[in-house]
Amino acid sequence: MNKLLPTLALLCSLTAQAELRATGDLGLIIEREDSAALIVNTTTHNQLAEIKGLGDLSHASVVFSRDQRYAYVFGRDGGLSKIDLLQDQLAKRIVQAGNSIGGAISQDGKLIAVSNYEPGGVKVFAADTLELVADIPADYAPGKRSKVVGLVDAPGQKFVFSLFDAGEIWTLDMKNPQKPAIAKFKNVGKEPYDALMSPEGRFYIAGLFGESGLALLDLWDTDKGVQRILPTYGKDDGKLPVYKMPHLEGWAMASDLLFAPAIGKHEVLVINKRDWTLLKAITVVGQPVFVMARPDARQVWVNFAMPDNNQLQIIDVKYLAVTHTLTPGKAVLHMEFTPRGEQVWVALRDDNQVVVYDTATLQEAARLPAKHPNGIFFSSRAHKIGF
Repeated sequence: MNKLLPTLALLCSLTAQAELRATGDLGLIIEREDSAALIVNTTTHNQLAEIKGLGDLSHASVVFSRDQRYAYVFGRDGGLSKIDLLQDQLAKRIVQAGNSIGGAISQDGKLIAVSNYEPGGVKVFAADTLELVADIPADYAPGKRSKVVGLVDAPGQKFVFSLFDAGEIWTLDMKNPQKPAIAKFKNVGKEPYDALMSPEGRFYIAGLFGESGLALLDLWDTDKGVQRILPTYGKDDGKLPVYKMPHLEGWAMASDLLFAPAIGKHEVLVINKRDWTLLKAITVVGQPVFVMARPDARQVWVNFAMPDNNQLQIIDVKYLAVTHTLTPGKAVLHMEFTPRGEQVWVALRDDNQVVVYDTATLQEAARLPAKHPNGIFFSSRAHKIGF
């Protein structure tokens, strides 16, 4: 017997172990102008690979498979891309529509839903093959089809989304993929433009662009229909220019409070979740875009539309007040907290960098190069409802 064989086997085993990669430590940084995404390690702050050929990423979003191996990237050009985070490669890409605005993954991880502007509606695909499972056109009147926004997953193998042109909210039950069940809720309000799901999957809240207030659907009691929140807030104010639409998926729900951006105003609204009334309007430096809570809910981080998009402000949830203002760089577009919130990663589009902050000390922990970054998504989203 060759005495070298056991030694070679041991060396091969050690080499294989050295190449193992933990998926819970991974994330994607979208490189807006390069149709690419960086796979990064969120603990060591290093780039592992660059995946190219992802199409128009000017408004990209990402969801993750429940095993955290695959990332699904939704491009503005209707592209749906499946990235293998372990093999550092594009597993599959399809173009399923002319203009899309995000998507979601089902409760069991087997279905991917995409919301489309053109043609308006939702398409559902098998997560493993990206084969079409269901096509739900957003037809709301004879000859009229709406753009779909605010698509999120919900418990019970459901998706929930809003019809921008129709002022409606629909739920899509996919427990039987061969027979999708749709429930439609009308009189939501004018032009719902985005939405979020509460962390436990009960409340779906859509922001209204065409009029004041928000629209709320309680998925535990849908017989009540849609409830309006703050219907008169800012109603008598003059119409203000909106330099960048706020993103509701980044709204903060902290304990019994909802922190929401006021459209066109330099305010973050604090809403009491017990009765959905306004508790306080916190003055901030600009028009808020993302209003995001640290996982422990003690801090809320806010970024802004131009011309104030070089700044970040931090709200202390205990005192409901801005405590710090940071100037990390040019064009702060997105933020993402590490799973337990000890750090936050911030995309600086015009500086071609991502900066990482320690959320306790507010000191920089790292800076990474990235070409025009505009979205940061960590694999821990795989285990969150509505993300």
